[in-house]
Amino acid sequence: MDFTEAKVQALFAVPMVLSNVFYFSITMVSVMFAGHLGDIELAGSTLANSWANVTGFAFMVGLSGALETLCGQGFGAKMYNMLGIYLQASCIISFFFSLIISVLWFFTEPILVLLHQDPEISRTAALYMKYLIPGLFAYGFLQNILRFLQTQSIVKPLVVFSVIPLGIHFGIVYSLVNKTSLGFKGAPLAASISLWISFLSLAVYVVFANKFNNTWKGLSFESFHYILQNLKLALPSAAMICLEGWAFEILVFLAGLMPNPEITTSLIAICVNTENIAYMITVGLSAAASTIVSNELGAGNSNRAKHATTVSLKLSILVAVAMVLTLLSGHDIWPGFFSDSHSIIKKFTDMMPLLVISIAIDTVQGVLSGVVRGCGWQNLAVIVNLGTFYCIGMPIAVFIGFKFKLHVKCQTDESAKSSLVSPFIRKSPWAKDYRLIIETDSTLAADWMLNLLSCPSVFTPLIEACLKECSVLDWRVSRVPKVYNSLADSLAKKGISRSHDLVTIQQF
Repeated sequence: MDFTEAKVQALFAVPMVLSNVFYFSITMVSVMFAGHLGDIELAGSTLANSWANVTGFAFMVGLSGALETLCGQGFGAKMYNMLGIYLQASCIISFFFSLIISVLWFFTEPILVLLHQDPEISRTAALYMKYLIPGLFAYGFLQNILRFLQTQSIVKPLVVFSVIPLGIHFGIVYSLVNKTSLGFKGAPLAASISLWISFLSLAVYVVFANKFNNTWKGLSFESFHYILQNLKLALPSAAMICLEGWAFEILVFLAGLMPNPEITTSLIAICVNTENIAYMITVGLSAAASTIVSNELGAGNSNRAKHATTVSLKLSILVAVAMVLTLLSGHDIWPGFFSDSHSIIKKFTDMMPLLVISIAIDTVQGVLSGVVRGCGWQNLAVIVNLGTFYCIGMPIAVFIGFKFKLHVKCQTDESAKSSLVSPFIRKSPWAKDYRLIIETDSTLAADWMLNLLSCPSVFTPLIEACLKECSVLDWRVSRVPKVYNSLADSLAKKGISRSHDLVTIQQF
């Protein structure tokens, strides 16, 4: 591994992880304060926060993904003046979609009731959502500025600009909830105020800091000419994020349809929250990969971009191993933070092997998503996520869970399967460039193949279909006898000879 490059990416990722955690904590702290007012308030605020993430906040994060491509490659190409133009165009798009989502949030109560949620909890959640609407606009603008700074590798100041609003938020939410007549309504209102403080503080920093003299030239009507170009990347970027996030929310819903819904829903909720916490670390590596790849491509250095991708993948594997070992060592401690039920803790421990597989592979998949955004291949990623999560993973989860009565275990496995399959069904430009993994580290490529073969009932048919259609197998994989023999034996069972004429993955 190139340790110099790895150090650069790690130092880039850490501030991004911290700032994401701090900004994420603003809404979570509001939920905590609201929850101390009573059980209905806890249920309503929790449901509202989940609904806000699924329908609004995740979408805003996705829309800002267009800037990872445009600003990243623009900065690499030294088209500095365009970065401010792209930022303004993205803010216009975020404002427009915030208006649309605000209307959806305003009718939260009838929508939740239509989805068979408890009427009283739905009413409480709807009240929470109405006071969170102003925060949606600030959150969209905030994400755009974060991408604007990220693509210029200005990340250390983000830690300061995220931790200060979080500290202020504690004072605001405590005062509004406990010291005014607002009570429950004060919690979401405090979140909205703190998000606006976060956005305005970063905006002031961009406007007045000398380091942005080349990339921020002030407001310009020229930005309206780039809205369509931005939108072509923003919508697929939003779809990338939402399709994956919605899949996990559907798992929580499916858990409620299984026997003992109180236990199954709690279990899958703990798993989803654990995945989300682990993914925050992945977001940092993903941002580093996206920024470096987009900068290098903008500068015309495709080989440097490939090298950075390889280092990012290796780092993601190391991080995945670290997270897996941490979870396994505390497998009987971690669920205790969510529940005091011995039954739930015991069942969660039984599910741990599947969960760690899902987290490990999702870490690698998250870094690949960053590379995709850096390259501007969001349209392809949408097809991949749609196919893997909803055409492969979700049907498998439903079929195995209800037909074979594996219940909640299959749902954790579903996310692992979806993440695992993604890189191998990516044809077109991404699959063609994926050959850089083979060119730089054939052992890593072989390990991916072996991981797929670890679940032969699901993955082997996919590998075989790919091999039959494209005649794919790098000759260097044969240097790893275990992998080659496993593949060859599996293919032989399907009537494909070991001497079958297969060309290299470079032609995939």
